[in-house]
Amino acid sequence: MLGIGLDFSTSLVLPAEAGQGPLTLFYPGSSIGNFTPDDALSFLRQARVASQGGSLLIGVDLVKPLDVLEPAYDDALGITAAFNRNLLLHLNVRAGTNFDIADWRHVAFFNRDASRIEMHLEAVRPTMVRWPGGERRFAAGERIHTENSYKWRVDDFAMLLENAGFRHSRRWTDARGWFAVFAAHAGDAPAAFRHG
Repeated sequence: MLGIGLDFSTSLVLPAEAGQGPLTLFYPGSSIGNFTPDDALSFLRQARVASQGGSLLIGVDLVKPLDVLEPAYDDALGITAAFNRNLLLHLNVRAGTNFDIADWRHVAFFNRDASRIEMHLEAVRPTMVRWPGGERRFAAGERIHTENSYKWRVDDFAMLLENAGFRHSRRWTDARGWFAVFAAHAGDAPAAFRHG
């Protein structure tokens, strides 16, 4: 097994150390949900090519009850809120902005139509943000959309894999059906991948 750390947000190119011939790509966790469905399809198509006729093992976060899903992104301890608001401090350092995090609150909710959690920062009062060469006024209640986390239904993700060129996918879920692991083959499937 070879662990690879790379930016695959726009292009998936494996280093030579990954070897030749069929590969099994393991993409743990569920950060596939940070891709839009179109971008997820593009990534999966690249993964199919990169596996060179091998297979993909991938973790996927599934749609679950709102009373479970929304608190995961707006927890009572405020950990996710601190993470989201910390973005403003990074902008201050990297872009020279003057965000005051006290002027912003964390907002997270499930957008049913898009099947995604959305995270936003909302101005709690009118505020002016400045940076070298510019400025922008935000009205109270105006939001900055900071993150999406798409949640999948098992049949929809299986179709996404098929549209990306994978075949004979299998899936396993936890007892509640909140998380899934998919295995899919990038070429002619061996017997272990065939249903039946």
